[in-house]
Amino acid sequence: MSIKLSTPSAVAAALAGLLAASPALAADYVQAAGAPGSNLAFATKYDGEVFAGTFPGFSTQLSFDPANPAAGKLEVNIPLAGAKSGNSDRDSTLQGADFFDVGKFATARYSASGFRALGSDTYAADGTLELRGVSKPVTLTFTWTPGTQPVLKGKATVKRLDFGVGGGDWADTKSIPDETAISTVVTFKAK
Repeated sequence: MSIKLSTPSAVAAALAGLLAASPALAADYVQAAGAPGSNLAFATKYDGEVFAGTFPGFSTQLSFDPANPAAGKLEVNIPLAGAKSGNSDRDSTLQGADFFDVGKFATARYSASGFRALGSDTYAADGTLELRGVSKPVTLTFTWTPGTQPVLKGKATVKRLDFGVGGGDWADTKSIPDETAISTVVTFKAK
């Protein structure tokens, strides 16, 4: 069966239809070096007192098209030795064998493929966190602000005991809750 397109407007309409049916190509991004505001943070409690910290030096790569979130990919590398909580004693404890054990596991890694659209420029990345040699699923929910330097703002919850973080004497969830809140803001540039 052949279709005859007799007018330029019919040809244009047919081309527009073909383009609309083609899958959108994701854009590739890297975390913008020196961009203000990129941050990866954690928050939890110790004996009822809230404390927060950051992971300086983390790096992020993203492939994303809001029109086709299922094709999205995210890779985050997190150097653990640089974790900062504003308390040098706590920071050295976090680096020790009971927590991050940076002598054996210097880096954590989060990777996700295929995002879900949740509406209102909000998405979910069902990914895998590798921490202390353990890999477990973690969902990152994020918003996306497009532009010349697009911004991803995300949140996740990590169960520390799933990864052996805070074992031994620290395993009591009355002192330190199992759930740790993770938040991130990443400013990107085109790759």
